[in-house]
Amino acid sequence: MPSAKDRTRKPKSVSAALTSSPASAPSPQGQGALITPSGQSSTSVDFKMASEVNEWYKGRKVFVTGALGLMGKVLIEKLLYSVPDIGCVYALVRSKRGKSPETRIEEMWQLPLFARIREEKPHVMKKLIAVAGDIQYDDLGINNKQTEEIYNEVSVVFHFAATLRLEAPLKEGLELNTKGTLRVLEMAKKMRKLAGFVHLSTAFCYPDYDRMAEAVHPPPTDPHEVLRAASWMTNEQLNVLAPTLMQKHPNSYTYSKRLAEALVKECYPEIPAVVVRPSIVTPSFKEPNPGWVDNLNGPIGLMIGAGKGVIRSMHCYGHYHAEVIPVDIAINATIVIPYYINTQMERSQEIPVFNLTTGDDRNNTWKEVLDVGKATVRKYPFEMPLWYPDGNIRHSKLLHELCVFFYHIVPAYLIDFLMFIFGQQRFMVRIQKRISVGLEVLQYFTTREWWFDTDNFKDLAKKLHGADFTTFPMDLKIIEIGPYIESCMIGGKLYCLKEKLENLPKAKLHNNILFVLDFLASVFFYLLLVYWMVLLFEPVREILSYCGPFVKYLPLVGKAVFRDD
Repeated sequence: MPSAKDRTRKPKSVSAALTSSPASAPSPQGQGALITPSGQSSTSVDFKMASEVNEWYKGRKVFVTGALGLMGKVLIEKLLYSVPDIGCVYALVRSKRGKSPETRIEEMWQLPLFARIREEKPHVMKKLIAVAGDIQYDDLGINNKQTEEIYNEVSVVFHFAATLRLEAPLKEGLELNTKGTLRVLEMAKKMRKLAGFVHLSTAFCYPDYDRMAEAVHPPPTDPHEVLRAASWMTNEQLNVLAPTLMQKHPNSYTYSKRLAEALVKECYPEIPAVVVRPSIVTPSFKEPNPGWVDNLNGPIGLMIGAGKGVIRSMHCYGHYHAEVIPVDIAINATIVIPYYINTQMERSQEIPVFNLTTGDDRNNTWKEVLDVGKATVRKYPFEMPLWYPDGNIRHSKLLHELCVFFYHIVPAYLIDFLMFIFGQQRFMVRIQKRISVGLEVLQYFTTREWWFDTDNFKDLAKKLHGADFTTFPMDLKIIEIGPYIESCMIGGKLYCLKEKLENLPKAKLHNNILFVLDFLASVFFYLLLVYWMVLLFEPVREILSYCGPFVKYLPLVGKAVFRDD
């Protein structure tokens, strides 16, 4: 197992690329000056000003659900590091696999994600308080003493808890994403000092709209009625009704999230709620480590699967834009939002909504992302890949299905057959079935063009000045696709696969060997395909016979074409 030092080490070229950005370059107005989003010039002296965001959070106590998810962990790290005067952070954590919430928090502290806190500000670690509970229970399963403390002290709620399984049964999605949100809202209504309730949704929960406005639209069905029906129906019964209930929704995740938004809207303005909708969340851009990620959800899972040679085809429209947002940029906006809505002159008539997406500013396509990713995985190959990483995206659904059969299914059964012969446990067919389900769900998002309004999101940066402008960066346009994807791939190696960069020479050698094998296997496959066509179709044989010596000396094909000779 690599040490924390090993896991956080990066090649100098990657670190240098990610730490340099247009925002840090000297401005034309003089050394140390910065042009803020509002157009005002801010000198280096301004950076020493007190943080207005930190001042607003000063002494406030925050409650976080989903604390040990990717976004939850990044939120907690950023709050404790960049908002040092915060009162405390209550983290809702459930017991899991025999580990208590306290044990899981202790394990979390050891992650590379919290390295800068451990080294620079270890005293803030005591501000994180584990709260044993689960959103599947009323009052979130929290004991009475802590419940009263939360009711009396909490000022801001970040509701992140959810199931992210796109393929989850409808009953599971409703229980965790919709009913869970209702339970958190009921608790929030009893919080006496509540100044902000941030509900984390998704930018893709309105598939029936061509353009996603920063507003909550009516759901296809009444969420209360759906929850009542789900409370007594079995999984099987609910799955029968799912197509009728979900209508244009491709999966239970987007549907249950849309119903949850409707529940949050019902509670506004009784509670100061906001809805935050990030697009596809990807590894961190800069903070606390470039490329930080700790799970295989979303694009990073595809990158690693492709890099390991397991995923070799995906149905995707390469010319469509890639709608993603780094996790640290999304968290920066999420932290600023409660401060932002509480410093407005008057409260909005409608519930505030923030689409954390690139919107109309995006300019990178899925094909560009793939091309950069393939170049990067050859530069920093994963250890012990199953096959040479040379997958591709296919516009044609039929062509994709054929490639899945020959590149995914057939090799999986072949590998499992070999494992059976040698008395080893078979696993490849099971993995490919899971990959097929995941790809089927994800392909819904990569075969559609998505458009979003982002006015509220962009206004956040205009509210920030001095120290806050640099502490909570949100400008997605400064991200260069090449260095960023490189950091994502390295992050996947270090943090997900726990591979050491010191092993790169060995990995590259293995990669080169697989390249030769892949080339030979491809040549043999196409020769075999032509051989069968020659045997089955006489016109093919006649056409190839005119190619003379070139065809005559081809293995298999030559003898089949000139068999009469």
